[in-house]
Amino acid sequence: MAGRQRQRQRQSGRRAAGRVLLPALLLGLCCRAAPERVRYAIPEELGRGSLVGPLARDLGLSPADLPARQLRLSAEKQYFGVSGESGNLYVSERLDREEMCGEAASCSVSFEALVQNPLNVFHVEVAILDINDNAPAFSKAVLDIEIGEWTLPGARFPLEMARDTDVGSNALLTYQLTSNPSFTLAVKESPGGSRQPELVLERALDREKQSSFQLVLTAVDGGDPVRSGTVQVRVNVTDANDNAPVFSKSAYEARVRENLPAGTLVLRVRATDADAGSNGRVSYAFGNVPDGVRALFSVDSDSGEVRTAGPLDFEEKSKYSFGLEARDGGGLVAHCKVQIDITDENDNAPEITMLSVSSPVPEDAPAGTVVALLKVRDRDSGENGQVSCELSGEAPLSIVASSGGSYKVVTASALDREQAAEHRVAVVARDRGSPALSSRAALVLEVSDVNDNAPVFEEAAYSAYVAENNAAGAPVLRVRARDADAGANGRVSYWLAGGSAGAAGAAPYVSVEARSGAVYAQRSFDYEQCREFAVAVRAQDGGAPARSSTATVRVFVLDRNDNAPRVLWPAAGAGAGAGAAPGAAPFEVVPRSAEAGYLVAKVVAVDADAGRNAWLSYELVQAPEPALFRVGLHSGEVRTARAVSERDAAKQRLVAVVKDHGQPALSATATLHVVLAESLQEALPELSERAAGADSPAELQFYLVLALALLSALFLLSVALAVLARVRRAGPPAVLRCLGAQRFSVAGAAFPADFCEGTLPYSYNLCVAPGRAVAEGAWLPPPLPSLAAEELLGAEPCGKRSPTSSAGAGEPPADAEAPQVCKPAQSLSLSLS
Repeated sequence: MAGRQRQRQRQSGRRAAGRVLLPALLLGLCCRAAPERVRYAIPEELGRGSLVGPLARDLGLSPADLPARQLRLSAEKQYFGVSGESGNLYVSERLDREEMCGEAASCSVSFEALVQNPLNVFHVEVAILDINDNAPAFSKAVLDIEIGEWTLPGARFPLEMARDTDVGSNALLTYQLTSNPSFTLAVKESPGGSRQPELVLERALDREKQSSFQLVLTAVDGGDPVRSGTVQVRVNVTDANDNAPVFSKSAYEARVRENLPAGTLVLRVRATDADAGSNGRVSYAFGNVPDGVRALFSVDSDSGEVRTAGPLDFEEKSKYSFGLEARDGGGLVAHCKVQIDITDENDNAPEITMLSVSSPVPEDAPAGTVVALLKVRDRDSGENGQVSCELSGEAPLSIVASSGGSYKVVTASALDREQAAEHRVAVVARDRGSPALSSRAALVLEVSDVNDNAPVFEEAAYSAYVAENNAAGAPVLRVRARDADAGANGRVSYWLAGGSAGAAGAAPYVSVEARSGAVYAQRSFDYEQCREFAVAVRAQDGGAPARSSTATVRVFVLDRNDNAPRVLWPAAGAGAGAGAAPGAAPFEVVPRSAEAGYLVAKVVAVDADAGRNAWLSYELVQAPEPALFRVGLHSGEVRTARAVSERDAAKQRLVAVVKDHGQPALSATATLHVVLAESLQEALPELSERAAGADSPAELQFYLVLALALLSALFLLSVALAVLARVRRAGPPAVLRCLGAQRFSVAGAAFPADFCEGTLPYSYNLCVAPGRAVAEGAWLPPPLPSLAAEELLGAEPCGKRSPTSSAGAGEPPADAEAPQVCKPAQSLSLSLS
């Protein structure tokens, strides 16, 4: 990046300050001094995002001031961009100097940098430096030259000049020719600085020996790195035509107005050839010229007239320079230069660009406040491009000229919003051309008010109905308040009164979105716990000081069928526990003499829901005798549907279902045991038989195990008596050494107190299924005490505890749901009856 340059105008400002009037002095206090011009220089073809320069620093702005000053650029085409954080100027579009400025010696892009608070404009100019990005190019791939064999050595033949769209040293061309003993290359310097390559004949040609030559002409520019272009030169040896065409002038000049119609004659070139016949017939054509020249001009090949072929625009380009060539029938060529100057006409009206409009403006803004910044540009030149501006319309505004074609619109007096909420004026720009052209641009200035209105809710109180079991975050309703003020004074935010969470009683339930006023549920509502609640919502504007108002929001929770009926009688699961006796199940005794309609029992159920969700209906779904009992649809009373007969079973198990009327309906079941008997004494045998019948498999198993245990005990006792008798006669065996020297009493048989090292002759395993026994019958206290196998043997097993040590008689096992297990008979205490 090249260096930067600033220009300040403080000295001229001091000299002018003494000559202005008092109003202008007051206006100058509200605005900065004349804007500065900042210049940068960068090479073309820089990539997007390349740094141009620290624009903010060069304008005297610190990074901390950038958010408030709002630095931005204003240009017809945005080649550059400015960073909002650092204030640096960056490349945003591709910069092609040849495309932007053509063949101009210098190329630059000018634009304005705008800042706010206070509003001001700075002029920035970025010079685009040329780089060697274009190679020299010839208009033809092959150059045909005809040379007669009689041509003397030293003759020169002009060749086509290469064209390089770069400028400066990058466009300074040198030429090279492939080595050939018959030809050399010479370069002719023209007064304009261009170099004309010429083919020089070094020795006489003999068409009979060689009729043609193939040479390569190379054009090399002066850039770094160098670029080059080539063209093939094909030399044909002929016999005649010893005179080349000669132009009457080496350079032709013309001046024409812009906007000429197509086909208008611009100038005429003329070349003569001393030869006769076809060798003296001259034709005209363009040399190596850009395509843009061919699109705007045409040349007649026979007359040499140059005419317009397209519209000429002074604002796009004011001068065209190109070459023409004259060729005779023998192939000899002559070249000349044509320069056409375009004169300007007043064909462009002034263009008004609004750079910035500070609207709305508070009504208490002082006189002289800058409310708009605009730029006026006329593409014409001279007096045609000189512009004056004025305001049209009744408004307390005035326009002040600034430098660089910029204007400021300022307030001329105090504003009053109560008299006019907005002011509409037109900016009229008029040039000094003949006839004068003008343009208009509308300017609308709004006047803002102070914060003198509080927000007003559309309703003083809101009501919302939300079904329970809603999802957390579900919308409840939306409150809306309007503020007659504008801007931030009319921007309303919503809060729950008493703080961000709302009132203490309703804080966990709802929240309100500050921007939209939407009230959302904070959690799922439960109708059974809370049926309604109220919160106060506060609407507050963004003014200073802020104003607010409140509204009450009452939320009603609607019931849903989320609770199934609960049976109070008969108690759900009574008698079905693992340890309950059969007789503990609820039962009702119905005399066999009961007639139809006899009240057996009443199923009592409740539902925590409300309304239809709590309306209960009863239905009998299971009964041994479906025609014997019926249940009231709404009362739940179980009555006999007919008279009880002797054929009816003594024990009846009834299952009733209780349904609510919700959608979907929920239900519960109640089981009732009914005994058909005249009295309770008569019903007891039925219950006993029921218990006995339920325990028949367990009793059979018990008796089998008991018989096996008695047989084992008798067998062991017999063996022990025989062993003791033999020991008494023969002395103690080795197996009884652990008993010491003490002898046993003869009066009764006994076993050693510790048989840890001994082995019983036989052992039996007893398998019991506790789960099945408990399910079919309860554990009842035994009629007679039972002894554990360890007590029969006279000692505890080695550190092993009997299962009966922790369970009393008649108590069920610790785990009624355990799978079937097997335990040794000598460590099991049987307490079944």
